[in-house]
Amino acid sequence: MGAKKIFTTPATPAGKPVTLNPKLARRTFLKIATAAAGLGGLALSGKLVRKAQAKEAKTPYPGSKIVRTICTHCAVGCGVYAEVQNGVWVRQEIAQDHPISRGGHCCKGASAIDMVRSEKRLKYPLKREGGRWKRISWEQALDEVCSKLLEIREKYGPDAVHWNGSAKVSTEMAYLQRKLAAFWGTNNIDHQARI
Repeated sequence: MGAKKIFTTPATPAGKPVTLNPKLARRTFLKIATAAAGLGGLALSGKLVRKAQAKEAKTPYPGSKIVRTICTHCAVGCGVYAEVQNGVWVRQEIAQDHPISRGGHCCKGASAIDMVRSEKRLKYPLKREGGRWKRISWEQALDEVCSKLLEIREKYGPDAVHWNGSAKVSTEMAYLQRKLAAFWGTNNIDHQARI
């Protein structure tokens, strides 16, 4: 049997084994992975997480109504049932009977309600001044952005700006973004899904 190989560096005493990643060794990783798998198994078995009862999942909020609509993220138009209470979108379900999506939609459609309800949603313009975000008026935001864009266009021409679309906007908004680039005088527009 061969001798055990020991690696040394000038920073370690001779004869001491060197761990390539001291923060997470292979054995530690395997212990953590085993514990995570065990907890996952417990969760799936119903020991940690309780499955929602049919009554809980299907009981509408008091005074709410179900609005049949479509997801606006792309041109597919998957079906969504939005539950609305006092003008507020409170819950959504996939439209199982929709002729196009046939009871399914992508992760963007599944999170469509977050565009409206998320606490991280930007609700007013912010400007970074001195390393901190400061709330500014819509008028100030539009004036500053438009002035800077016009300055760039006058100095470098319309092709100096690249317009970039987003998978988080509706089909109609994507059309308007393309029209804006055309009115600006450039073909420099793309969609983030192709980058």
